[in-house]
Amino acid sequence: MKDMLRYFLAGQATSLPRYLLEQTLFALFGWIPSLVGIGLRGLAYKLVIRSQGLPLIENGVRILHAKHLRLGRGVYVDHGVYLHALPGGISIGDRTVVMHNAILHVFNFRGLPHAGITIGRDCFVGEANVIRGQGGVTIGNDVYTGPLVQVLAVNHVYADPDTPIREQGITAQGIVIEDDVWLAAGAIVLDGVRIGRGSVIGAGAVVVDDIPPFSIAVGSPARVVKDRREAGIAERAAKATIHLGELERLRGRQAAKN
Repeated sequence: MKDMLRYFLAGQATSLPRYLLEQTLFALFGWIPSLVGIGLRGLAYKLVIRSQGLPLIENGVRILHAKHLRLGRGVYVDHGVYLHALPGGISIGDRTVVMHNAILHVFNFRGLPHAGITIGRDCFVGEANVIRGQGGVTIGNDVYTGPLVQVLAVNHVYADPDTPIREQGITAQGIVIEDDVWLAAGAIVLDGVRIGRGSVIGAGAVVVDDIPPFSIAVGSPARVVKDRREAGIAERAAKATIHLGELERLRGRQAAKN
């Protein structure tokens, strides 16, 4: 029983006093809705997380190992997000948005050396995304992900058919997603993959191999079908009706000030 209790606490916070402090703050402030709640959490949570400026955290966000969570300026974390930063930490860059019900999960009790999740600035993590960082996930700047995207830097070993898979351990090589990548709805990125700068991954694609920069890749397994720099792609885009939202305009003004 004591061993299980120690295991539970180790998954929640760095120490028992830290656990009590974090859980007290989350219980007092975590449920409060509206701008009032965001403001109060912004002040209170700075006691337990590392944040530049006041973090914009909606109600109902679950945070474990808050000591290892780092938020840049203007980061927004939507309702129902789950952030588990044990032990390599989660770092989210300036002006990045993490939408509702996303899961960013490091959870490493196996001593994996590169465990952690790093997300750059001006990114958008879509609704119900899952990012598993046991092998280390590095996401660059200006990366957008659609709803239900999964980035999974971990894999189970299943080589021995006579041993339960849960007893055979895992592998965790890590994932790198370079700047200005768009992962469309439902795309899955598996462990050991690097997606090159400026690439587009189609909806529902399963990425199992590296993707060169400026590629358009679709399918399961994902295969490159075009290079974004090919003749004709820019011309077709120019004929489309393009809409920019207020978020893009705000980010443009903030980036110009910096």
